[in-house]
Amino acid sequence: MAPKKAAEKKKKVMIPIEAKQEIINLHKKGTRVVDLARKFQRSTSTICTILKQKDILKGVKPAKDATIISQLRTSVHEEMERLLLIWIKEKELAGDTITEAVISEKARAIFFDLKSNEPSSSGDPDEFKIFNCDETGLFWKKMPRRTFITAEEKSLPGHKPMKDRLTLALCANASGDCKVKPLLVYHSENPRAFKTHKILKERLHVLWRSNARAWVTRQFFVDWVNLAFGPTVKEYLLANELPLQALLLLDNAPGHPPALQDDILEEFQFVKVVFLPPNTTSILQPMDQQVIANFKKLYTKHLFRRCFDVTENTNLTLREFWKDHFNIVSCLNIIDLAWQEVSRRNLNSAWKKLWPAAVAPRDSAEPEVETEDITENDTPLEEIVSLGKCMGLQVDEGDINELVEEHEEPLSTEDLKALHEMQQMEMTQEMSSSEEEMQEPPKAIPTSEIKAMLAQWENIVSFVEKHHPEKVATSRSAALFSDTSLTHFRNILKSRQKQMSLDTFFTKRAAPTKKPTDQSYGMHSPKPPGLKQQSSGTLTV
Repeated sequence: MAPKKAAEKKKKVMIPIEAKQEIINLHKKGTRVVDLARKFQRSTSTICTILKQKDILKGVKPAKDATIISQLRTSVHEEMERLLLIWIKEKELAGDTITEAVISEKARAIFFDLKSNEPSSSGDPDEFKIFNCDETGLFWKKMPRRTFITAEEKSLPGHKPMKDRLTLALCANASGDCKVKPLLVYHSENPRAFKTHKILKERLHVLWRSNARAWVTRQFFVDWVNLAFGPTVKEYLLANELPLQALLLLDNAPGHPPALQDDILEEFQFVKVVFLPPNTTSILQPMDQQVIANFKKLYTKHLFRRCFDVTENTNLTLREFWKDHFNIVSCLNIIDLAWQEVSRRNLNSAWKKLWPAAVAPRDSAEPEVETEDITENDTPLEEIVSLGKCMGLQVDEGDINELVEEHEEPLSTEDLKALHEMQQMEMTQEMSSSEEEMQEPPKAIPTSEIKAMLAQWENIVSFVEKHHPEKVATSRSAALFSDTSLTHFRNILKSRQKQMSLDTFFTKRAAPTKKPTDQSYGMHSPKPPGLKQQSSGTLTV
């Protein structure tokens, strides 16, 4: 008998909204869930889920065969799309060329015109704060090509620190007065420098995550939204007495979950996620309009300043500092300084192409400046060049601009091999550091207290998972807290258990099962090995 073929994964078929409304109406008239499941060829759990959405689906007038209701979609959106299609047809008949950017701009104009005619509007730009987030690579230990440090490193065998790359996700609002803690992804979870400098990741000015390729994953991004973006935006809105309404504008990068809205915790559901049209990132994405480039120039400025200060005020040469003292902890401090220094003007001007109305007007005496040409306090090229020359480096403005562009270049095969070797070496160092840490005496916290605390935590988690409606979100939050906060105490227990096991092992080998006396052995009987007689007549080990 031929073996059965593996069952093919069935493609999920979405239920049209009209069908969902019919299910709700039939159930309201008395049709049982089982009968509805049979009629619509769905599981009973699916029918129950639809029935739970009856308040949301009530009164909705969907487009034909629509399967999803966007929380931002209203009758205004429907009208905007209808008018936009008419406009596009008119343009086509007239023979005009229209691009995605032009269509997007016209869609926004129609939408805002329609909203302005409504008596009350919860979707006004004035009521919604719009935030934009984008990722970028950063070769944190890279110098311009013509510097002697770069030339020297190229000639050395082995790993290349200048190819060590991390990924940053930067986010701010259109007003430019609210910056969110960046997401940082590195290839190492616990770099050796963290232990040397006693760094607590929870206190960093970035949300630290790690994987082998230093890429932003969907799970990392969800963590960032719930642990950094949501709390920061909520605090900002409340502090400024603004409605709890915010839009998070994203491109279609692989690390941005298409269903991100469903993964946002309940307390941050006031955040609505909007994705830019495909292939428009370089044109419309605000963070790509010189914000990220200026951040990298500011990073380079603070990097050069740090190098200059060290070589001027210590006995270290630039080579010695660069090789032995500039590490990922130094990099984190510089990232924080550079992000703080990105100006409000730079952040606001970056919205000129996507949302011109959001850009603040300039003083009449101030010349009109294109976003790409912003240099004031944001692209301090002259200062970077001056610092470089003071340190004896061969560098000009062209070198700095080239360095900024190189951060976005993909790694070559040779670069990947060198980076892999470096990661292997750092992983070995981390393992060695962990073993040394386990051998250190734990802090004097009573074992009973640690066990009691962990038991209480398990009870809390069990209770929340049993009674909280958002089981997936709460489970994820509990796991995150357990990993970041409780692992330390579990490691203390493990180290103590290991020590107790060793003590018990050697005690059993050395000590007899019964405490001996003089009468246990005759005068001519040999005493057990490892025992000696004291003046009191007792035997001790």
